[in-house]
Amino acid sequence: MAACVLVLLGTGILPALGLKFDWVPLHWISGLVLVAAMLLHLVRVAWRRSFAQMLPTQRDLAELRAALGAAPVKPGKYSVAQKAMHHMVALLSLAAAVTGLLMMVKIDTPWWRRNPYWLEAATWGGIYVVHGLAALCFISVAMLHIYFALRPEKRCYLRAIARGWMTRDEYRVRHDAALWTPEPASGPAEGHR
Repeated sequence: MAACVLVLLGTGILPALGLKFDWVPLHWISGLVLVAAMLLHLVRVAWRRSFAQMLPTQRDLAELRAALGAAPVKPGKYSVAQKAMHHMVALLSLAAAVTGLLMMVKIDTPWWRRNPYWLEAATWGGIYVVHGLAALCFISVAMLHIYFALRPEKRCYLRAIARGWMTRDEYRVRHDAALWTPEPASGPAEGHR
């Protein structure tokens, strides 16, 4: 998903900055791959019945109040910030995907010939505005994501994304075992998935 978003941002923004290349096919193909990845993600989450892990809870509010004070509270699997980032990315992805799929009517694909007159001009303008705003917000979200991933106290999460696990010590320091008990890793002896 992240690779698709980066390709979409690059193919959508670089031509506006003056870099000329045939970006349209790469853009819409990456968009379709992202939509497919989003659908697969939803199916996987539904299959594992893990929707509840991303829903805001009363404990999240307590965690947020504690984070603003002096005594931070350990989260379960996901912190308030992680949930907020996930929901922001989900909304932006949905807005970009729906508007992008609508805009595909205006290009030739292997499945149909373009029809730029399918909707009124004002409607197309609204679609372009929503798509463009989603793209601009994605730039900010990507910058925030990279910034927080590179902070020294958050690097364990970056390693966990790359490896698929974190050490028991990293888990104990950052998560409440009463709220999240990870499944044992099949890889290294000290890891948690």
